[in-house]
Amino acid sequence: MASHDKVKVAVLGASGYSGIEAVRLLAAHPFLEMSVLTSEHYAGREVAEVFRHLAGIDLPPFEELRTDLLSGRAEVVISCLPERVGPNIIAELLNCGMKVIDLSADFRLKDAAAYRQAYGVEHPAPHLLGSAVYGLSEFNRRELREARLVANPGCYPTGALLGILPLIRRDLVDPSSIIIDAKSGTTGARRQAAIEQLFAEVNENFRPYKVGNHRHTPEIEQEIGTTLGREVATMFVPHLLPVTRGILTSIFVRPRSGTTEEDVRATFEMSFAKSRFVRILKPGVLPELKNVRATNFCEIAFVLERRSQTLCVITAIDNLGKGAAGQAVQNLNLMLGYDEAAGLLTPAPVP
Repeated sequence: MASHDKVKVAVLGASGYSGIEAVRLLAAHPFLEMSVLTSEHYAGREVAEVFRHLAGIDLPPFEELRTDLLSGRAEVVISCLPERVGPNIIAELLNCGMKVIDLSADFRLKDAAAYRQAYGVEHPAPHLLGSAVYGLSEFNRRELREARLVANPGCYPTGALLGILPLIRRDLVDPSSIIIDAKSGTTGARRQAAIEQLFAEVNENFRPYKVGNHRHTPEIEQEIGTTLGREVATMFVPHLLPVTRGILTSIFVRPRSGTTEEDVRATFEMSFAKSRFVRILKPGVLPELKNVRATNFCEIAFVLERRSQTLCVITAIDNLGKGAAGQAVQNLNLMLGYDEAAGLLTPAPVP
């Protein structure tokens, strides 16, 4: 990787929402070059034929996914393949010496039994679970620099964990009291036909879904439990917003006796002092989706409500940015020894 030439990157499943967002971000990256883009639906077609917003950018065409066609053409792979589709392919790529960042949930859970419970099937490549680094960039930088396989976090867990882990690490809150209320734009689901994703079902509507059994719950609990050194249970309530992209997360937790606003603010500021993509907002200023849209930034604010003895932490991220492709590029930068912000400092398009 010490070569002055650009590092060649392949994006698998490049025509999905996260995949094409990764393509958009990588197209402007100063040190990386996309060499392979795969798509089950659009193999053989030019990218700009399908996604006109990328017209004028020099990109390879979409092609079928075959590991033998990848050999020697990429040093790093960003896999945007669905769960259960990618593990065997990823195992082959690792054996060929490539580094892989996986955006599916296949390698996020460390326990194969937890994966079976969450997804209802046996894990296709359980031997790789122990070697996968959980790619929450701000907390695992050292491990990411040595990683060959990165499990990119889910969008909901990213918004929740950035808001709660600093407080857990400093023992400022009661972990048994965590309630997470999260609201996501429709691109949090895959780019596929589904009745619940139709315009008429989403527009002028707002609904919760999979309350108490969302697949991201064990991922959130795993990372909090790893920090605590013991198992923990959280209440996670996801909602679908009638917007295209973005996640606003409200975390309600009981503070330890004596915890002050100053303690909470100092903890966030210390935890993210070296984090260019986390903005700790001033008192009285609250996160908004428009300020993080199409970026890799996370806004964080909090309110310590004395009357109810409740600490409310609010975060905002873009589910396709910091919640998916943006964090994948950030992790890729760390893996390759680049400035982790390379190619990612574009501000939000407002309005």
